[in-house]
Amino acid sequence: MSAPAPRPAAAVEELVAAYRTALLEAGMFAGHPVTSVARGWLSGVGVEGWTAMTLAEQCATSLKDRRIVGWLMVTGRLTPTADYLVLGRPYVGEVAARHHRSFFARFGAVAVQLGFDDRATTLQWSAVVKVAVLLGRPPDRLTPADLQSGREQMITAVRRHRPDSHGVRALTTALFGAEATLFHAAVIDVPPGKQHPNRSAQRAAQWASVPPVLAASLLGYVEQTRLSLRPATMVRIEGVLREFALFIADRYPAVAAVADLTRRHIEDYKLHLAGRPSARGGRLSKTCLAEHLGCLRTCFERLTEWDGDDAPARVLVFAGDLPLRDQPLPRFLDDGAAAKLLQAARAHPDPFTRLCVEFLARTGVRKGEFRDLTVDAVVQIGSAYWLHVPVGKLRSDRYIPLHPQLKDLLDGWLAERPAGLRSKYLFLDHGRRIGKQRVDRAVAEVAAAAGVGHVTPHQLRHTLATQAINRGMSLEAIAALLGHRSMRMTMVYARIADRTVADEYFTVAGKVEALYDQAKQLPADAEGAEMTKLRREMHQRMLGNGYCARPVGLDCHFESICESCTFFQTTIEFRPTLQRQRDDAAGKGQLGRQKIFDGLLGRLDDQQAG
Repeated sequence: MSAPAPRPAAAVEELVAAYRTALLEAGMFAGHPVTSVARGWLSGVGVEGWTAMTLAEQCATSLKDRRIVGWLMVTGRLTPTADYLVLGRPYVGEVAARHHRSFFARFGAVAVQLGFDDRATTLQWSAVVKVAVLLGRPPDRLTPADLQSGREQMITAVRRHRPDSHGVRALTTALFGAEATLFHAAVIDVPPGKQHPNRSAQRAAQWASVPPVLAASLLGYVEQTRLSLRPATMVRIEGVLREFALFIADRYPAVAAVADLTRRHIEDYKLHLAGRPSARGGRLSKTCLAEHLGCLRTCFERLTEWDGDDAPARVLVFAGDLPLRDQPLPRFLDDGAAAKLLQAARAHPDPFTRLCVEFLARTGVRKGEFRDLTVDAVVQIGSAYWLHVPVGKLRSDRYIPLHPQLKDLLDGWLAERPAGLRSKYLFLDHGRRIGKQRVDRAVAEVAAAAGVGHVTPHQLRHTLATQAINRGMSLEAIAALLGHRSMRMTMVYARIADRTVADEYFTVAGKVEALYDQAKQLPADAEGAEMTKLRREMHQRMLGNGYCARPVGLDCHFESICESCTFFQTTIEFRPTLQRQRDDAAGKGQLGRQKIFDGLLGRLDDQQAG
């Protein structure tokens, strides 16, 4: 490296004075030993000289000089590269903590309030400061665009210098948490959201490999449909059409437009779909095949209806091309398993897990609706409390009655909610709306503790509906509770527990069982000599677990135990039966039994006479 041009003494002294002031404001020592080192580095190297260094020379900067270098970065007087921040160990987080004491304290307090531990808070602060010095911004003036730009530059540098390390994951995790901290600290105004890889360039390159007219027709359909469908749905539709277009471009380069497509192309694509692996391994399910082909069918139908310049020349996809989907009954927990699940939930140590499982099981809300609940979701109408379920899967909201026990659980949850949070959502996880995996994990943990196997949040919805219909709740009420758009959606639960079928079955089953249980009456001469002898010798009676071998002549104190009970009640229509029982006891010489029935018959005669 060539020797840098010497800096004017006045400029050096101005920086030294600013450095001394900053140290004093930070409560640090600012005497001659410190300022002389700074003066020497500024005079000998300076900002321009340091910038001209190679990366290796920058990383070799001594520790005593790194203090002044770090201060210059934190105050925006020196802009480092992302490569140096990855390799150079700049300690800018520690320097910024001293020179931005007020904001550092606020950042730490908010992070702790959101549930981050000390280590996570320190890593977040370090990542935020690195992004700030990289872009020349104060850490309390960063924007979401700054965070995204800094993240991308830092990730590129980590992958370039440390491709085999966990640096990328550590950096993204720290910035992921820092976004929530900065939002609730009122630094950024955009609520933190999950970061998805930006694959727009890859998608654009793939579409560019498709013939222009074919690509324009399919992309035109995508843009028109985007106006009426949800973004998540459009991601799937665009992906299906892009895959089809790439297949046609690869296998049939002569096809330049939708109008050139024939039935043969569709049939070959069907075979391609049936044979290609799915993202999760194995082959595509019948449901996935039906969705792919149904998307193509709808696209071609709309292009035909719109009568544009490029439309199918004939019908390409028929209803019979779509595989028939299975229609299994909803998976639900029986009453015993549901009771075990709730008992395990109430014993779980985590407050969110207890509330989550109880809430899903008692309200039947969908997982997405549960995650979207807001802090003002509970309203009082008259003397009852109701839960406002926000607009969800079917683009409608609803009010459902709230069980008093759930109201108490929600009150307890809100009482523990940190004050000053800027999010409207009721359930937060480290400052962000609760994630899908967190809900799944809560249900899975309780199911494992209860020993009821694998359970999903949606199974609790099916369980509530099944319990309700089994206990006489009308289909209309169940549809309103679950937010079904049509009764057809609710009728599936009637297939699980059809009370009419059950009543008629048990009525008929009783008659059939009586037919099977009729006693066989044999004629007297059908009895063999040995059987006759045995019958004379003992009064044998089959019991549930053996036989009674009591001889006929012996009395049995338990033979008429029910009739001798003080709670036994009888009426006049049973008199013939009681009379036969009394005569049977008299014929066998069982005086005790005979006395019991004489008493019962006497009381009946007295009641009738009265």
